[in-house]
Amino acid sequence: MSDLEKDEFTTSEEQKKSELSVDSPRFAHDLEAIYDIPVTVSAVLGRTTMQVNQLLKLGRGAVVELDRKIGDSIDIMVNNRLIARGEVVMVDDLRLGVTMTEIIKTEK
Repeated sequence: MSDLEKDEFTTSEEQKKSELSVDSPRFAHDLEAIYDIPVTVSAVLGRTTMQVNQLLKLGRGAVVELDRKIGDSIDIMVNNRLIARGEVVMVDDLRLGVTMTEIIKTEK
């Protein structure tokens, strides 16, 4: 491959990368169509499995033991799909929030 062909290839590859960049105006414009689609975001502290008869015996003040320990990360789900892990934080005196500490990349 000649130097000219290499330069053309490099320029073409750089152009493709810049067109696909999240920061590029074109990409942002393309995403505008989906900005208003609602999604369900859940923060899962932990899980447990129990039999129906155990569930029916639960009453006010009952403690349900979860599969996580204090200090473990919680799962952040979007539409029941794991997208990140995080930690619980205090937003104000009455509300809790979640700060993301790890983004989960899944292969399709």
